[in-house]
Amino acid sequence: MSDVRVIIQRDSEREERVVTTGTTAAELFAGERSIVAARVGGELKDLAYSPAEGEVVEPVEISSEDGLNILRHSTAHVMAQAVQELFPEAKLGIGPPVKDGFYYDFDVEKPFTPEDLKAIEKKMQEIQKRGQRFSRRVVTDEAAREELSNEPYKLELIGLKGSASSDDGADVEVGAGELTIYDNLDAKTGDLCWKDLCRGPHLPSTRNIPAFKLMRNAAAYWRGSEKNPMLQRIYGTAWPSKDELKGYLDFLAEAEKRDHRKLGSELDLFSIPEQIGSGLAVFHPKGGIVRRVMEDYSRRRHEEEGYEFVYTPHATKGKLFETSGHLDWYAEGMYPPMQLDEGVDYYLKPMNCPMHNLIFDARGRSYRELPLRLFEFGTVYRYEKSGVVHGLTRARGFTQDDAHIYCTREQMSEELDKTLTFVLGLLRDYGLTDFYLELSTKDPEKFVGSDEVWEEATETLRQVAEKQGLPLVPDPGGAAFYGPKISVQTKDAIGRTWQMSTIQLDFNLPERFDLEYTGPDGSKQRPVMIHRALFGSIERFFAVLLEHYAGAFPAWLAPVQAVGIPIGDGHVEYLEKFAAAAKKQGLRVEVDSSSDRMQKKIRNAQKQKVPFMVIAGDEDMSAGSVSFRYRDGSQENGIPFDEAIAKIAKVVEERTQV
Repeated sequence: MSDVRVIIQRDSEREERVVTTGTTAAELFAGERSIVAARVGGELKDLAYSPAEGEVVEPVEISSEDGLNILRHSTAHVMAQAVQELFPEAKLGIGPPVKDGFYYDFDVEKPFTPEDLKAIEKKMQEIQKRGQRFSRRVVTDEAAREELSNEPYKLELIGLKGSASSDDGADVEVGAGELTIYDNLDAKTGDLCWKDLCRGPHLPSTRNIPAFKLMRNAAAYWRGSEKNPMLQRIYGTAWPSKDELKGYLDFLAEAEKRDHRKLGSELDLFSIPEQIGSGLAVFHPKGGIVRRVMEDYSRRRHEEEGYEFVYTPHATKGKLFETSGHLDWYAEGMYPPMQLDEGVDYYLKPMNCPMHNLIFDARGRSYRELPLRLFEFGTVYRYEKSGVVHGLTRARGFTQDDAHIYCTREQMSEELDKTLTFVLGLLRDYGLTDFYLELSTKDPEKFVGSDEVWEEATETLRQVAEKQGLPLVPDPGGAAFYGPKISVQTKDAIGRTWQMSTIQLDFNLPERFDLEYTGPDGSKQRPVMIHRALFGSIERFFAVLLEHYAGAFPAWLAPVQAVGIPIGDGHVEYLEKFAAAAKKQGLRVEVDSSSDRMQKKIRNAQKQKVPFMVIAGDEDMSAGSVSFRYRDGSQENGIPFDEAIAKIAKVVEERTQV
């Protein structure tokens, strides 16, 4: 038997090894249990693959992104096998890996119940312990159709071979090139236990699945289209160890506690009434306080930075969006038109920028006015599909803290640098500190303007982003149709990433609106336009902060900064005087004069996450003092009346957490 030369690539290290022809990747990495696949020539392969002469083979660790996807897709197969063992009539859809887990779609007579999910998970554990081997084989289209003749959705996928879209997970099943089926084989006898159309790769065995759990089920249209049948989708998660699975489940439990929709109701901050409509929120008085404080602080900081405030209407004639290009490129995200005048379509605005362009163009502009920074808390409306609407984070009506900066070409880099620095500083003021930047570049199928203009704009943004010293991540094709953008990404208190501010550099809308200013030599010149939303939307930023702080806002943002808790009825008047004096200093203080016992009042204040509980009894009244109880249960006694107010005021002014 002849030998072959194989190159093992581990990061920057290369090792040349001569092995017998037919040696598998599993044999190359024997004893390394964390390796679950190999990358050969840039393609992922099962460990059963035998490298050819001169091929470069890279090990794929189970904890890597590719390794996790392979683990989760393999677990999806085990789940599908378990479903068909328990529900033989179930027809298979697709089962791709997704962020932190996997799902599989099934056509069944009735939806799965929680009891069904428990039974499926138990069956999966049995299959996992059997140690079934995942075995790949190449088949012709005809053979696949014959083998899978009772699986209508798989037959449809066979017809899509080579053209399936990763958006619906179909490429996990077929993809381009040869068609393959994966068999689950009995570890002892080699008998076929189950099979599925799949491009792979997979783990060597079901025993290589260390830890998994089924999460929930939901309805889903086949391949995401409302024109197709409704299937039942089961979601699950899988991890390289039981500890990592536990950590993930603990994280989900903490995230559930912080869900802004839950906290919004518990803290009486906002609601989304069914009578108004999905994605359209109303803010209650306490939520209104938080929002007003957010806006007031932002407004003051913008004024300090030289922004000028403008206001624009909620609806406009469609012609404006023809000029801007939104009706060409963004119509799917807009509400249908309203015919208010005969033959004239009006639209709810999805963006503020076209109207700001009209403000710029309302009169002649001189280079001496530039940079001109226009700012608006502008409410916009976008028709999000019902399946993606999510509380305040994905809404249909929301208010952007929207700015558009008009400057000369020479001012462009400095203005972008100042803008990004200002954005990051203001986000830090609200308590977010962990950032990275994302650079979104041109979508080759969806853009206006020349390649040269896009290249200049993209390179300018790149240089500005790099000056911040933060990680810069590419987002190919993620730009809006009119220009590239920098997105500020931040991590919250439990490590989730949120997109915050965006800064877009635009040479195209000034051209489309024929915007001009008079230069120093009297010539007409075209301004550069910078689009900038700092919060993204006030509603979404509100939700992010609510989850970041788990409802326990720092005192400067808290709707109620302190609540007076009298030990007895005779102490109510004393605390009301304290509250009145505090309110004169702009503090938000209430007194709980209800008939509840003191301990119940303390529990109520803790549930409402009030920063300061101000307690007073006979000794406090005699000494002209109060006692503080904090959110964490600690207490500070005997604080003089005026000193207590000053202490609350100082914490509020310094925007610190207590």
